[in-house]
Amino acid sequence: MTKTTTPTTQSPNWLWPVAVITGVAFLIVIGISSGVTAVQQLSDPGALTRWALPATKIIHNMAWSLTFGALMFAAIILPRFTAMPKRGRPVADDAKEHPAYTRSLHIASVSAVIWTFSAIAQIIFTYSDVAGMPVNTSEGFSSGMLDYVLAIAVGRAWFWMTIIAAVVTSLVFAVRTPTAMAWGAVLALLGIVPLALVGHSSSGDDHFAAVNSIGLHLLGVLLWVGGLVLLAMLAPTLSGTSQLKPKIKKGHTQPLVYTVLTRYSAIAGVAIALVAGSGVANAAIRMENIEHFMAPYGQMVLLKGALTVVLGLIGLAHRVRVIPRLKTGTTQPPENTRKILWRLIAVELVIMIGIMTTASILGQSEPPKPEEIPPDASPARITTKYELPPELTAVRWITEWRFNWLWVAIVIFLAIWYVRALRKLAARGDKWPIARTIFFFIGLAILVWDTSSAPAIYGLVLFSAHMVNHMILTMLIPIFLVLGAPITLALRSIASRKDGTRGLREYMLAVLNSKYSKVITHPIFAAVNFAGSLVIFYFTPVFEFALRYHIGHELMNTHFLLTGFIFASVMIGVDPLPNRPTYPLRLVILIATMVFHAFIAVALTGSDSLLMAEWFSAIGRDWGLPAIDDQKMGGAIMWGTGEFPTVAMALIVLYRWRTEDIQHAKRRDARVDKYGDADLDELNEYYARMAASQEPTTHDNPR
Repeated sequence: MTKTTTPTTQSPNWLWPVAVITGVAFLIVIGISSGVTAVQQLSDPGALTRWALPATKIIHNMAWSLTFGALMFAAIILPRFTAMPKRGRPVADDAKEHPAYTRSLHIASVSAVIWTFSAIAQIIFTYSDVAGMPVNTSEGFSSGMLDYVLAIAVGRAWFWMTIIAAVVTSLVFAVRTPTAMAWGAVLALLGIVPLALVGHSSSGDDHFAAVNSIGLHLLGVLLWVGGLVLLAMLAPTLSGTSQLKPKIKKGHTQPLVYTVLTRYSAIAGVAIALVAGSGVANAAIRMENIEHFMAPYGQMVLLKGALTVVLGLIGLAHRVRVIPRLKTGTTQPPENTRKILWRLIAVELVIMIGIMTTASILGQSEPPKPEEIPPDASPARITTKYELPPELTAVRWITEWRFNWLWVAIVIFLAIWYVRALRKLAARGDKWPIARTIFFFIGLAILVWDTSSAPAIYGLVLFSAHMVNHMILTMLIPIFLVLGAPITLALRSIASRKDGTRGLREYMLAVLNSKYSKVITHPIFAAVNFAGSLVIFYFTPVFEFALRYHIGHELMNTHFLLTGFIFASVMIGVDPLPNRPTYPLRLVILIATMVFHAFIAVALTGSDSLLMAEWFSAIGRDWGLPAIDDQKMGGAIMWGTGEFPTVAMALIVLYRWRTEDIQHAKRRDARVDKYGDADLDELNEYYARMAASQEPTTHDNPR
């Protein structure tokens, strides 16, 4: 009898040798043509540093991306076991781990170690390059490198990257669950922060846009490169069915490679958009005219852009032509399609190696547009990293714009997701209130304006404008977003998974049902967090951190938006929450927070002590109110603008309370009309008997 073998998926044998050769070739050609590896005239660090610095950075970026990709796949794409337990039963002790999951964790552990050591190598070689000193074991080199790590921004950035890599490595070796891998992926993403803060244009004309665009670019690279390389490495294990549940109906199973590619394709689409959009923004910040594109730096940008477009087209071919042909309703994809798929992925990976090499060298090259703060910079430029804006007028509240690309990207993503979710509901025949859609998009529009227009621009130089920015973030925008019911829409539009993996829906439900969610959505905690954040922010060093550092500014935006969203969800939301207070308690909490806001506002209005005096008095502002008077105006704005949203939420609570009572009464009346009311009938009979017993008889009448 001939033994039947199951076809396995396999990437081409030439892939890895060609990928390595491509990386080395790009490193040599671009390194020499750009001058990055040339001998430095004043203080040359030596040939080892000149070549090892870009080489170890390429290795670092690839290992970082691969670690994140492996953790991401283990967390949300790959099944952990080869068979699913029955509903409500735990996984058996002898359950067999899926080969793809096992391989993904093995890849993550190896790449995480390489990531950690390459980050250490970057500390050594970047110091050697900055100091103009060849790498050696002398005491002077080691002590100088210690000062570099402690005092210089680039050294600190690579130190923190090393710490993050080491923590992720420890986590990968310590645990194996998908949830733990999700936490590892989140920790790996934190590496974006230090690299974005010290990247090109961090001191340029548009500091916030530069840092945010670099951060978004790194995020796109991690999502795209990490997943693509991992796909090629997982190829031998992506065979068999994607549905692990036994006794599946015929035609309801799909090849595992189809399921994996379908899930990754959606992530890759977001990654391509991030890489392309942030790349254009970065180029616009670093280069001003067409001549800059003729310089070596500009030519590398054009080469990187062209290769990115090619990759995008190949990815589109995957999504439109190849992946749909893998959907066979059996355990195996068509043989010809499988071969075409992995050849395309191999070509894509080779091109990606070229892009990563170009990008790594690009990061060491000097852009045509100077990025250093000029020696004759104004006080405003030195303090805020921006020139002093013109005097604030009523018109400039609308006309002044400086796009914050982080929040623009978030808004675009949420808008596209919301529309796609509505289309899924419509295709199913489900209805969604149009008012919710309108409210949600109003909230998104205000969010873009608040983070990219006058409130954000003038918030760096005027306390009053900063207060407008703050109150809109925490009081106004959350109301509209909450009325849009995004959590409910997500739970209704995202399909649940049947193959033992965890997707967005499963993680959302896990978070909603967690003890953490029960704590932060408790009405008392939500109110204290909402109101108490004001005191902590303005009367502690947190305010200085938010003004001086970009990461502090974005954490401020994120914190106040989320704090306001949680509070509004508890008070007026319709999304599912672990805690939902009664209507009387909601009104009491709203009144209490309104009084607390007023108390803080009065304290600011009556104070003669200037908050952050070394900031607001040092920017050289020659228009508008004096700093202390502007602060008092900010207190008045807090008082006034804080009351209206709170009153609006109170009115919504009263309206819903009344509506619910009316609906309850209607349901009760309908039930009584249909089935009667035994309690009411018994009470009526009792009163009838009482009345009958008290009626006078004839022998009771006096003669």
